[in-house]
Amino acid sequence: MTKETKDSLVKGTLILTVAALVARFLGVFQRIPLVSLLHEEGMGSYSIAFNLYSILLVVATAGIPSALSKMVSERYAVGRAAEAERIYRAAVLFAVVAGVVMTILLYVFAPLYAESISRGGPDATLATRAIAPAMLMFPLIAIMRGYFQGRRNMMPNGVSQVVEQVFRLVTSIGLAYLFLNISLGWGVAGASFGGVMGGVAALAVMFYYALRQKRSDRAVSQAAAEQAAAGASGAPSASDSVPALLGYKAIYGSMLKLSIPIVIFSVTVTLVYAIDTSIIIPLLEGAITRKEAHGLVGIMGGRAQSLAGIPIILAIALSQSVVPIISGAYSRKDMQQVGHQTTRVLQLAILSGLPAVLVISLAARPLDYFLFGHEDSAYGMLHGPHMISLLTLSAMFQIVMQTSGAVLMGMGRMKPLMVNVAVGIAVKLAGSFLLAGSLGIYGIIVSTGLCFIAMSWLNLRALRQEFRFTVLGRRFGGLLVSIIVIVVLGALAEWLTHTYVHPFAQYRLNEGLNAILVCGFTAVLYPVMLMLTRVVTKDDVGNFPRPLQKIIAKAGRLTGRS
Repeated sequence: MTKETKDSLVKGTLILTVAALVARFLGVFQRIPLVSLLHEEGMGSYSIAFNLYSILLVVATAGIPSALSKMVSERYAVGRAAEAERIYRAAVLFAVVAGVVMTILLYVFAPLYAESISRGGPDATLATRAIAPAMLMFPLIAIMRGYFQGRRNMMPNGVSQVVEQVFRLVTSIGLAYLFLNISLGWGVAGASFGGVMGGVAALAVMFYYALRQKRSDRAVSQAAAEQAAAGASGAPSASDSVPALLGYKAIYGSMLKLSIPIVIFSVTVTLVYAIDTSIIIPLLEGAITRKEAHGLVGIMGGRAQSLAGIPIILAIALSQSVVPIISGAYSRKDMQQVGHQTTRVLQLAILSGLPAVLVISLAARPLDYFLFGHEDSAYGMLHGPHMISLLTLSAMFQIVMQTSGAVLMGMGRMKPLMVNVAVGIAVKLAGSFLLAGSLGIYGIIVSTGLCFIAMSWLNLRALRQEFRFTVLGRRFGGLLVSIIVIVVLGALAEWLTHTYVHPFAQYRLNEGLNAILVCGFTAVLYPVMLMLTRVVTKDDVGNFPRPLQKIIAKAGRLTGRS
């Protein structure tokens, strides 16, 4: 692996990780006042609308940008810049058309999904229609992000994510507060419309970076032309040696061939989460009241899914960064580097994602009550923290699924992805219908974990058919011991703080203190156990994000293994 490749992966991952962490924090922070304003019933309607919107958004944006990133990266790698730019222009045209079509579909079919399928009522329909205009912008935003990703420039992606979340947060909370004076339905619609304003802000950021990139490319081209005119260049550039550019028909054919499987893979998590919020009321309404079932939808979408999304942030950033690198190495038939990068990205994703999974799962109760407040009902209070903890545990397998799938995408191995996703969704649906009757809401969440487990195993099996790599190897035993010790001690710490630590009169202050104690204890225990069980060595630490390097180094000094 060259230094340039390593720097590209580390820098790209760092930018996307920081941006995604900030964006996720803002997204979770947005839910805190929304839960207080809209309560469980309103958050149930909001979640139904948001998850349907998210599915259509992924369908309209996930495949083409990922395919565009791959195609642009490959062309620039061989010096065919003019062809890469033509592909980009074709993708922009597709984004505009897709945005219009998806906006119309989302608006027209909102009542069918929100009321007839999910049984969320008129409020869910109003919220869905309020967020529909965002579809006009996000396909174009995604295309532009894919283009910059293909050129290994992750900064526009990161900045646009943060700006989008800031505008979404401010407008969602502000409009929800104002429109609640009309009705709960209008308050939910106001919260949904924040997504539209976030899209406007993100698109403005992408246009700014696009203009900068255009000026930079023009300056490079002008300098190259002047150098050629002065006789300093003895041969034409690679981009000039390709006079016949691809037609739009050929470009779209190649994009669709690549993007359809990518869409299917990329929509998986969103689809699984949407299935959860769509089937809770139909499957559980007989066993519990409709109001309780609607409240569970609000807890699932407003609390559990938001916190469970935190551990996968690094995995998503790694996936986005590794696709063009794997694609370039695979196109050069450098299977040694493909295997090395696969081992590296899987190890980094697992070992960096696991502490967040453990922290949130063990501190689910104080985090839930501190961030969002107590649930509206005794039924919600009984199940809410357990739902958050169980769904977050499933995120560990989602991390493996996401990173292994990204490697398959980088290699162009799309057929296994489609098959694996189909199997995973089948497991999800079958598990939900079979387990909901006996386990209730937990049967639905367990089926989500089984879905991610199935897809992870199938992805890894497909990769092993292509080249050799290791995930953890002999270190798996030590990691398992570490997890068991952390879970036992962390659960004990959570029980002790919940039972005995109540220094304040306000319950949320007590829960906040308990969350800090449990999260801090678990976060410190994790690197200590990794060093004690020799799961992590000095060589491994050099590949970790810098904050994690510092924590592990301190743990090493404490355990005498530095």
